[in-house]
Amino acid sequence: MLLAGAAGCTSDDDEADSGAQVVVVAADFNNSSLVDQAYARALQLRIEQINASGQLGDRELRLVTKDNRNDPTVSLRNISTFADDPAVAAVVTGSCDECVVRASKTINDKTVPVIALAASDQVASPVPERQYIFKLNPNSADSSAALVNELVRANARKIAVLYSNDLYGVDANRALGAALENTPGFNVTVARAVKPGSTDITQSVGTLTDTEPDALVVLTPPDLAALAATSARRGGFTKRLLFDAAAASDLFIARDAAAATNSATMVFTQILAIDDVVATTPAKSARKQWFRDYTSRYGSYSGVASFAADAADLIADAVARVGADRPRIREILETSQVDGLSGPIRITPDNHSGLMPQALTLLVARSGRWRLAS
Repeated sequence: MLLAGAAGCTSDDDEADSGAQVVVVAADFNNSSLVDQAYARALQLRIEQINASGQLGDRELRLVTKDNRNDPTVSLRNISTFADDPAVAAVVTGSCDECVVRASKTINDKTVPVIALAASDQVASPVPERQYIFKLNPNSADSSAALVNELVRANARKIAVLYSNDLYGVDANRALGAALENTPGFNVTVARAVKPGSTDITQSVGTLTDTEPDALVVLTPPDLAALAATSARRGGFTKRLLFDAAAASDLFIARDAAAATNSATMVFTQILAIDDVVATTPAKSARKQWFRDYTSRYGSYSGVASFAADAADLIADAVARVGADRPRIREILETSQVDGLSGPIRITPDNHSGLMPQALTLLVARSGRWRLAS
């Protein structure tokens, strides 16, 4: 469940009690989504750490969340309510791609900075229509480039693709096709779309594996990726299984999918395999510490948590400099260059999707958890 302490708005009494000026970070999440639950936990923990650090001086961040129920209409109402509250400095949105896209005009009109944690490239592009929206999830083109490099390395020329029939999945499938266009001899021989939230995709996966591909590439959220793996292995598919970054979930793979995903490859950041990373830089040390802090608080680690923590850090940096001045916060976000917990982030006026391709690496599933592939 989303954290109960983040359910209400702030008041003058709150400020008087704490002696600090309260600046609200609002969040529009789907309470039923495991991904959004991880985002909420990460935001709460990171905001507590930021407040304790003293970096905001006489200001204090306060997290307020609303449940969008994965409904773009409800999400629009939530975001509008947040935008009308002068205490809200910025909004963080969760996994619902369509929610952000449909709200983009309202976000721009009400000039409220939004950091989107959704996977679709469309949440932050085209930039002229997303002036107040920024994205921290991996970009489809970068994820696809890493997948194609691995397919070439493995000489997996005949490729079947399963993708989710939503904004993210369509983006990812298109990006993979574009990445393969310049790779002679490697091509998608068959692709199938499945509905988000499906509980049985055996037929779709069987259609793909019946073509005897060298690799099955899965471009779906975590729940569908696990279903795809179990369906493929149960159907006798023994060749390469590859996931893009949207499949990332918990550190430990669910028991019912662990055997099926063994040796599967996923494109993601290093955070899910942080135990394999040597802390040779301050940024890597910070990532290892964040991993420990989150795991200590919540018992395990969710791969997506670092995106929400980076959102909190970016907002906090802006608030420390300009308070709750939204246009100036937007200007600061638009030129942010940091080595975040997810990896290097570089946002520019021409590119509001800031996670750099260098943040992505290849992970491999071994014994029910993710490890660095090399």
